Amino acid sequence: MRTTYMAKEKDVQQRWYVIDASGLPLGRLASEVARILKGKHKPIYTPHVDTGDYVIVINAAKVVLTGKKPQQKYYYRHSGYPGGLKKIRYDELLAQKPERAVYLAVKRMLPSNRLGRAMLKKLKVYAGADHPHEAQQPARWEYNPSRVAEKS
Repeated sequence: MRTTYMAKEKDVQQRWYVIDASGLPLGRLASEVARILKGKHKPIYTPHVDTGDYVIVINAAKVVLTGKKPQQKYYYRHSGYPGGLKKIRYDELLAQKPERAVYLAVKRMLPSNRLGRAMLKKLKVYAGADHPHEAQQPARWEYNPSRVAEKS
């Protein structure tokens, strides 16, 4: 009788990937990055084990929002004090802190628990094309939009 394979922490080999965000829609980029961070691209994927890889997102300033979202979509945060609601339009957020926009989009696609926080630590986002992780010899991850179309 076969049993379901469960990956162990010691069995997981984590690699580093670089994704160029220039010209990619924010949501599609975030879902692809979240998929890699979770480890769903690997055959040994186990939901309760961190089987994901490290992801470096470069050119976050060149990510795009489609339609009227740059002017109509807002990012909200709250200080915790009465009247402490802050909001900023996404086009302003992308102009000021493009790394934050990509980081938050990916963060909200990961689980909201201890495992999700561990996955999020493996995400590195940079506004420009340079990054300080050359020593890890990251492989280039090619975003394939047809992968999404094949599943539907």
